[in-house]
Amino acid sequence: MSAASWANLQAAAGPVSRETFDRLVAFEAVFQKWNRRINLAAQSTQDDVWRRHILDSAQLARIKPEAKRWVDLGSGGGFPGLVLAFLLAEREGASIDLVESNRKKASFLQTVVGKFNLPAKVIARRIDDSYPLVPAPQIVTARALASLPDLLDLAAPWLTKGSHGLFHKGRDYRAEVAESAQRWSFDLVEHASATDAQGVILEVSDLRPHPGL
Repeated sequence: MSAASWANLQAAAGPVSRETFDRLVAFEAVFQKWNRRINLAAQSTQDDVWRRHILDSAQLARIKPEAKRWVDLGSGGGFPGLVLAFLLAEREGASIDLVESNRKKASFLQTVVGKFNLPAKVIARRIDDSYPLVPAPQIVTARALASLPDLLDLAAPWLTKGSHGLFHKGRDYRAEVAESAQRWSFDLVEHASATDAQGVILEVSDLRPHPGL
């Protein structure tokens, strides 16, 4: 990886040490090895993992640089959860819980957490069984998991109690926001994606049931 790749990481995520950059490069190699075996991400993205997945995940750290307690839902191949764990290692006292019910994917997550001694815990359960195990996260993340209405339902036990959601969405996100507004009231900030000209990161907070329901 070149110096330009390190610069691109810092542009997406904010200040990142050379050591963390090198660890993420090593993680990419581990991911590629596992992905050939258990299909952690679409094969169409195999040749551009750094930009399509790692940088895309890393940008969440720039949005909430002060947050220390995170949970990632449906962590799968580690995006954004594992990438955030590498970045959170630079924040004293920070950690992230990775919720993933698929046993093979949870095994991959645990292997990476152990290999790189990351500040992360793998919760190999369904999301709706994980609420008591993650009592008060500041940030809830999810990427390529579900539509926004379903994400809000899944994350409601946290988002209705002060947590903020950071959710990757593509160009059709406005329709999902409109549908969500029929079921929930919430504050919304749209952050332009650092890696996808048509994508956004939706920051959801102050979630509450729609008064008409």
